[in-house]
Amino acid sequence: MNNNQKAPTWRDLEFELIKSGSLTKEEIAKNRARAAIQIELIKARNEKKISQRKLEELTGIRQTTITRIESGKNSPSIDTMIKILAPLGKTLAVVPIDFGN
Repeated sequence: MNNNQKAPTWRDLEFELIKSGSLTKEEIAKNRARAAIQIELIKARNEKKISQRKLEELTGIRQTTITRIESGKNSPSIDTMIKILAPLGKTLAVVPIDFGN
């Protein structure tokens, strides 16, 4: 890349993946949603100054499971997410998908 070229954005990379057939718009949307949930969970826990261990005490969900959810290594059920989010003052919501057309 020369000095006049801008680095590609995530949207640029997503567009190229869709164009090449490597990923569908739906797969991109799913990945965005998963990342947003992980980020919001960590952010909410940090804002409340609640450790993963304390969240385990509040929810009965093992700290190792919370770690795997936050790192994206575990896909929790909706019930599990609601149970984790409740003591953080959060819940899940259904919103329109932004395909970034």
